[in-house]
Amino acid sequence: MSEERGRHPDAGGAAKPAMRESLIAAAFQLFLERGFEQTTIDDIVTLAGVGRRSFFRYFPSKEDVVFPDHERCLTDMTEFLQQQSPDGDPVAHVCDAARLVLRMYAENPAFSVQRYRLTKKVPGLRAHELSVVWRYERTLAEHLRARYAARPDGTLRADVIAASVVAAHNHALRSWLRSGGRGDAISDVDHALDHVRDTWSEDPAGRGVDGQDEEDVIVLISRRKAPMWRVIRGIEAALDEA
Repeated sequence: MSEERGRHPDAGGAAKPAMRESLIAAAFQLFLERGFEQTTIDDIVTLAGVGRRSFFRYFPSKEDVVFPDHERCLTDMTEFLQQQSPDGDPVAHVCDAARLVLRMYAENPAFSVQRYRLTKKVPGLRAHELSVVWRYERTLAEHLRARYAARPDGTLRADVIAASVVAAHNHALRSWLRSGGRGDAISDVDHALDHVRDTWSEDPAGRGVDGQDEEDVIVLISRRKAPMWRVIRGIEAALDEA
């Protein structure tokens, strides 16, 4: 993750990343002023002061300039998962991998919020975004399928967990984006992913993503015919002592 943010994989030197950022800035300026559909690639390269060939060196289409960092993030996610120990908790691994996506959004909140609002207005961009989300989910699922290959339900389990991770992450992320980037996105996503890990992890230590121990278990002994209010009072007293 030490590679410069926004740098094209084939870029060499500072000029190419700067050109890429100029294209992104020009595109969003025009999208906001004219609308996405009304803006052409020629408009973007003219404002950025570069040629059409330069645009396509970095972005296959106009839609891709709206999501400039997802390819890099997908590569980072794949590399991250490949580096994980086979003895570790696979659910924890995919939850941590999802945090790479959050980091990408949180690095530039203003841009992320701007993109979210633009995407909501343009159906074509929404479809493009969903295709990217599916690629993230597939990457997580492939890692889990390999880890659960020996289980009869391995493929089903992998796909369900991957979908749960993406759903939990996106629920918290989109709430943050809807708020205009206010609040603690990292804490909200951690909370959502904790829920996934608590549900699916087989970690015998029962530890959550934040390393907290499994909750204590309280055992209450009561007479069979004791009234329910007495049982509840006994539980409350035990909790107070804990």
